[in-house]
Amino acid sequence: MIRLFVNGLAASAGGGLTYLRNVIPHLAQRDDAHTTILLSPVLQRELTGTANVTFVELPESENVLRRWLREQTALPGLIRRSGANVLISAGNFALFRSPIPQILLSRNSLYTSPDFMRDIRNRRDYAIWADTLVKGWLARRSIRCADVTVAPSEAFARDLGQWSGREVEAIHHGFDAEAFTSDAAPLPLEVQTRLEEGRDALRLLFVSHYNYYRNFEALLRAMPILSHCLQKKVRLYLTCRLTPDANPGSYRTEAAATLVRDMRTRGDVVELGSVPYRSLHHLYRACDMYVTPAYAESFAHPLVEAMSSGLPVVASDLPVHREICGGAAVYFSRFSSEELAERICQVSESPDLARDLASAGLRRANDFSWKKHVSQLVERARNLVPAREKQAGAKQAGTKQ
Repeated sequence: MIRLFVNGLAASAGGGLTYLRNVIPHLAQRDDAHTTILLSPVLQRELTGTANVTFVELPESENVLRRWLREQTALPGLIRRSGANVLISAGNFALFRSPIPQILLSRNSLYTSPDFMRDIRNRRDYAIWADTLVKGWLARRSIRCADVTVAPSEAFARDLGQWSGREVEAIHHGFDAEAFTSDAAPLPLEVQTRLEEGRDALRLLFVSHYNYYRNFEALLRAMPILSHCLQKKVRLYLTCRLTPDANPGSYRTEAAATLVRDMRTRGDVVELGSVPYRSLHHLYRACDMYVTPAYAESFAHPLVEAMSSGLPVVASDLPVHREICGGAAVYFSRFSSEELAERICQVSESPDLARDLASAGLRRANDFSWKKHVSQLVERARNLVPAREKQAGAKQAGTKQ
């Protein structure tokens, strides 16, 4: 039996939480592995340990660099006490002096994105610019410290490899349709009411908290164009609120909120706020089309969720999006609101195209499996143990000579 130690302390929002929520149950089902998982207290309250999974925790810290420093000092002792054979670092940053072989899971595309750096300079958000430079240095150094670095898509693995100068492997993130739709609890009443108000409109959905790289402004600028090219009402549903302090991170929402202000009186943009993950499948199925204008991505879980829910997808033309969706989406230049509006109109006005995209999406979503992802990850960890032992043996033999 292999013994794993997963550092999931960095999972506090978005894709990190989605990842651990889906991976932990599959680790718990494996009789050939015991996993010790370091989690934030918030996420640990959602989960229960099993015979194959043990949870440990460290005090929370909202400051990423302070958390990283604490991990560098406290993790080695926790790892040794757990008896683990392999460390899996799940938050983009590695343990620099790991006592055991280490797999680094890297999923933050911002450090390698020229578009993001240009965007934050244009916004004059120099605090985020400086923060990204520091974290980017740590991320690059982490790749060089890890025995293996794993990315969630082939496209992002190539970007990371070019950026770091090291080989990066790809293991697709997964999806479990049965688990995703297992909770029958309805959407919150307020969300149901807002959806019902748009029952006679084309209902577009974008699932994300607000940040710069999801390119909200390009989508918002497309809304007035849509009102001219379509002979029906359009409602865009957002799973966030464009108000200060309503989203993770320090992204400023003023630019997006200004774009929405004039449209708000017509109800074109509906800010639902955060929707419980267990209820998201109801939201997808209540809408007509999924849209994403993101200019940086490493995998994009909502795309798979949308495809599995039978929604046609309109996505920005990124290599990651084409890899994940294939023929289940139509694509547009990531900064062109006009082209985005054209693609939405194209799908809306062609029932055959919408039906073909939805059918292709259902098939494509079946290609992703969390069980398969965990199996590949465990197998990669298993292969590391004899490799490290062989290296240690060779080093010891050389010392004796």
